[in-house]
Amino acid sequence: MSNIRTGLLACTQEAEWDAYVLHHPDGSLCHLAAWKKVIEKAYEHKGYYLLATEGETLVGLLPLFHIKSRLFGSSLVSMPYLNYGGILAETTEAESRLLEEALRLCSELNVSTLELRQTRPFNYEPPVSEYRFIDRVEKVRMLLELPDSPDALFRSFKSKLRSQIRRPQKEGMEAETGGVELLNDFYRVFSLNMRDLGSPVHSKRLFGEIFAHLQPYVRIGVVRHMGSPVGAGLIFCFRNTVEIPWASTLRDYNRLSPNMLLYWSLLEYACVKGFRFFDFGRSTPEEGTYRFKKQWGAQPYPMHWFSGYRTGTKAPISPAQSRGMKTVSSLWKRLPLFLANLLGPKIRRSISL
Repeated sequence: MSNIRTGLLACTQEAEWDAYVLHHPDGSLCHLAAWKKVIEKAYEHKGYYLLATEGETLVGLLPLFHIKSRLFGSSLVSMPYLNYGGILAETTEAESRLLEEALRLCSELNVSTLELRQTRPFNYEPPVSEYRFIDRVEKVRMLLELPDSPDALFRSFKSKLRSQIRRPQKEGMEAETGGVELLNDFYRVFSLNMRDLGSPVHSKRLFGEIFAHLQPYVRIGVVRHMGSPVGAGLIFCFRNTVEIPWASTLRDYNRLSPNMLLYWSLLEYACVKGFRFFDFGRSTPEEGTYRFKKQWGAQPYPMHWFSGYRTGTKAPISPAQSRGMKTVSSLWKRLPLFLANLLGPKIRRSISL
């Protein structure tokens, strides 16, 4: 009989949880216990942090959030708004026990979908239940191995890319990297870009909570033109990898390529600080963002986003791809910025992407 037990994370176990994340080869910043406070405070989604123990030893964990929405239904997601998440476990048995507990929680909460954003497939067949699983592998992770110095990295680029990096510098643009003091500049660029793309923006409070609870791991890069921010990106610096989950530039300045200087400045920062990898985030192969990341030398690695949905129902459709969101997008671009920033987070909190 198995000695593995599952339960919910207690406040007194947070240090043990984070130590396990740091120990596990697949552990990511997205798995840290602090995200429970970040998302619950910013968006009021309840977190269910499942752990598996064998005796007194932690042998696996799974962070989950219950996303409830009148527009998009109800789901359990690991991890919402982030690229990574899912199960970390020592053994196949611990992994299976955590998934079984997640499925039990789905039934208890009457949710329609369970989504696990993993970097590798399960080591076993998911248990027979009322939920059917599909492995969504249409996205890839774009990862660049960094050399020992920024100079070595710059020399590795093709001449066209080097010219694209130099162009905004010749136009007088300057880049800086800092902390929470750059949050206002970041959000100004980010929110305006999201409005112009027709996409509801994240709450500024989400980023404030990220800094409040994860500050040692978070930095912001800003590109300025004549003193004004025209490009900005937020990065996670965890273990040996820098990841960029959010980046934006202002459309009016795209002809001057501030995005090239932004990415170069963050790559340079990663090299100087001794990180070994730069994670450009997820992309769909051969689409525009994929080609943009590929030109820097990033290589694609499969992502395994498992969706479990109730047998007898249709496979879930991403809210961002729904007919309703397409209508919202076309109207959103016409909103005044203050109104887009007021209404956007009320919608964005329900979209787990």
